[in-house]
Amino acid sequence: MTEQEIKEKIKQRRTQMLVHSCIYYELNDNIVPDAVWQKWADELRDLQNEHPLLCQIEHFDEAFARWDGSTGHHLPLRDPWVFNRATQLLEAKEKGFGSWL
Repeated sequence: MTEQEIKEKIKQRRTQMLVHSCIYYELNDNIVPDAVWQKWADELRDLQNEHPLLCQIEHFDEAFARWDGSTGHHLPLRDPWVFNRATQLLEAKEKGFGSWL
């Protein structure tokens, strides 16, 4: 993967951790199975450990500075952007739109 692709994957996985953790912890629901969430969490952990210089992407950098993939409970789940994305995703799921993986 190129440096840009790595940064994009880090951003994607961070977004997934934030939104799906918000759905789970704040909205008391889920869309993806725990095993899928954990796979994404582990991939993010590994990417950030293997490419520490590529982790400053201005997308919740501080929240993921010590990410170990064990839980999303400590993340900024009430951040307006995160909460809105989570709510939108749940609404889309309820309407039967989209693929969640």
